[in-house]
Amino acid sequence: MHYRTLGGGDGPRISAVCLGAMPFGTTVDERTSFALLDRFAEAGGTLVDTANNYACWVPGATGDESETVLGRWLRSRSAGDRTVLATKAGARPDPARGAQWPANAEGLGADALRTALDGSLRRLGTDRVDLFYAHVEDRTVPLAETVGALAELVRDGRVGTLGASNHATWRLAEARQHAAAHGLPGFRAVQQRHTYLRPRPEPSAGLQRETDEELLDYAAAHPDLTLLGYSPLMEGAYARADKPLPERYDHHGTVVRIRVLAEVAAECGATVNQVVLAWLMGGPVPVVPVLGVSSVAQLDECLAALDLALDPYQRARLDTA
Repeated sequence: MHYRTLGGGDGPRISAVCLGAMPFGTTVDERTSFALLDRFAEAGGTLVDTANNYACWVPGATGDESETVLGRWLRSRSAGDRTVLATKAGARPDPARGAQWPANAEGLGADALRTALDGSLRRLGTDRVDLFYAHVEDRTVPLAETVGALAELVRDGRVGTLGASNHATWRLAEARQHAAAHGLPGFRAVQQRHTYLRPRPEPSAGLQRETDEELLDYAAAHPDLTLLGYSPLMEGAYARADKPLPERYDHHGTVVRIRVLAEVAAECGATVNQVVLAWLMGGPVPVVPVLGVSSVAQLDECLAALDLALDPYQRARLDTA
């Protein structure tokens, strides 16, 4: 396993890849979830990512499932001290706001954040999380309120490092500037959708935001900010014929990138998934991929990418395709 520092400076030491726990307890059963967590820990993995709404969109689910399963694993393996635990608040369904998700998401108000953290700590069976994300932008709440409430959670000792996910770069920058101006802890991690293929230029619909050139430029200029990328393998679409490309990535520009990706994979004796992960981790702005896997075999394939080094010529071909 390779490691890096989260948020630079005195941030916690994290594994260079993160295990995503989104499907645990819903589309991935508890036994398989435990096997994935065990294998990740055995390989030296430390950073595990969940949220207080995973996976509320699965029929019959509430959003408790992922944190609850992860909490049971932490207790059964006494793994709290060797796990860097990340969770999120802001996108959990709130029945008081209506019946339809995501319109009824709890949001990023001060009371909602405190309540969300209380629930996460209870489900996870811990008194502290290492990384706490504002999960989805909430422009109905002043940034000062969100930043101040998150800072209080850090001061209380219940949160270590703060992160933002699915935020516009200008909102991220403004929040960090506000925190710095008032002597408050600010966002030191940002998690967005990120993969090798580039999406269509029009804005995406829904809650998710992709990593764009503006965010990459901002992260390059601020080494105290760690960039994490979710859905790096597009749920298997790079390698599986039964998994079509998401519509936003299925366009003319994708054809050349897919061809070059396959060529580089053949040269390296690697899979296309491994090349995607190596490209993310080894770029000018190193990315921590959030691995979404449903079997130990898939996890092992991803872990092998840690030792795949792309030469400058291969990276240049991938970058310019």
